[in-house]
Amino acid sequence: MFRVRIEILILGALLCGTAAAQQRPAEKAPAAPRPPSAADFSFDPAVVAERDISVLIVPGDETTLSSQMAGKIRRIHVGLGEQVKAKTLLVEFDCAEQEAQLQSAQAEYRGARETHLTKLRLQALGAAGELEVTVAAAAADKARSQVAVRDSFMDYCRIMAPFGGRVAKVRAKEAESVPVGQPLLELVSSSALKAQLFVPASWITWLKPGMEFQVRTEADGRRHRARVSKLNARVEGVSQALEVEARFEGQTDTLLPGMVGTALFPPRSAGRTR
Repeated sequence: MFRVRIEILILGALLCGTAAAQQRPAEKAPAAPRPPSAADFSFDPAVVAERDISVLIVPGDETTLSSQMAGKIRRIHVGLGEQVKAKTLLVEFDCAEQEAQLQSAQAEYRGARETHLTKLRLQALGAAGELEVTVAAAAADKARSQVAVRDSFMDYCRIMAPFGGRVAKVRAKEAESVPVGQPLLELVSSSALKAQLFVPASWITWLKPGMEFQVRTEADGRRHRARVSKLNARVEGVSQALEVEARFEGQTDTLLPGMVGTALFPPRSAGRTR
């Protein structure tokens, strides 16, 4: 009797397990990994341009003005960030010595010229030969050339603005003695700003001079119109990037050289971007 009860209990447990297994939903087998397709590697230049193409705003004209003579600075007439016009006096040197040398050369020229004229009068009277007149003329020409040299040195005493712009940096101080070639001022022009950017080399198939796009600056988030002006003739060998230069159009009062932004190109169709 006891053995019969044990067999009944075992049979009941087996029947309950079978019923529970039938009630549970069958677990799905893990799906096989999908092989990559061409769509996974699609190239959307509009997305790349908006996210990855950084723009550096550079001045249309910029220069570093250096000393062309060794001397003492008498006065600096401009300050940092100041707006100047073309031909404005920027730096003035103490040129007392150069001025004295110029006056000495002028005096020597006057004496040599009078000697030449005297020899010509004596030649007319038969008191001077042709050789004496020729030597006097050569001495007068030499003295005149020295005047021209000293006068050119005087031009180095005053540094003028080659174009209109803003003073980006002042590298010298008043009453400072500087050698030849010492940088004094950095001048940038903000009237014709340029955008410098690097794009993938594959864009050469559709990116052409004259194409318009927008530049969104990070400083204020504003968008400015720009137009491609130049494409570099060489692609960077390592990065395979092409340098592009663009000109801004419209108002650029809020832009300054050195600002950065993002290039926003118009969307291109898939057939034209490959």
